[in-house]
Amino acid sequence: MKNRTTCMSLLVVATHIALGALAAAPSQSTSGDRTPLIDQQREFALALSACPPDLAEKAGVYVLGKAGYIKVRESQNGFSAIVGHLIPTSVEPQCLDAEGTRVHLPPILKLEEWRAQGKRPDQFKQLMMEATAKGLFPQPKRIYIDYMLSTENLPPANAGTGAPAPYPPHVMFFAPGVTNADFGSNGQDDATVLVTAEGTSHAVIIVPVAQNVAAGHKHPNE
Repeated sequence: MKNRTTCMSLLVVATHIALGALAAAPSQSTSGDRTPLIDQQREFALALSACPPDLAEKAGVYVLGKAGYIKVRESQNGFSAIVGHLIPTSVEPQCLDAEGTRVHLPPILKLEEWRAQGKRPDQFKQLMMEATAKGLFPQPKRIYIDYMLSTENLPPANAGTGAPAPYPPHVMFFAPGVTNADFGSNGQDDATVLVTAEGTSHAVIIVPVAQNVAAGHKHPNE
């Protein structure tokens, strides 16, 4: 797929940013832009569209409010669904397992909290480093999975274009230290399996999948 490696490398770089590993995400302004709010029923369904159908019904769900994310449904299976925004215009529906919920979710929540407080994008790196030093962001104890099966993925590399093009459904496995060679992958656009940030503590295995066929999901108050 054209530009797959470039787009996914940027997405993983953005993920590292959220985890406090790299510099702040590229911003489109210097004034601490807020992520646009959408209808909560719509966001509820969009978050769950990231999950496999058999996990969606019992996954916990977060939606974005004026002061940050709000948990609108408790998880009954350890998975959590949320629409992340590494930059205000990106749209990243994610479905995290229990370890991902423990490790990957807190920085996503904190990023929107800081935006709500008026923090600037150029402050995020330092804020992430400070939060990590205080132990607010747990370190992974095992491989974890992030389902991104929605057909409405707009990672940072896609979100700023004049005609945004969704990135195809895929699954990400966060697996420290792995490389493309470990899986016989050439690391190119035509690879069946792609490892970004290979060989590092933030290596991610990306596996494209067929379109998610999950039925629509309604907000619990609908």
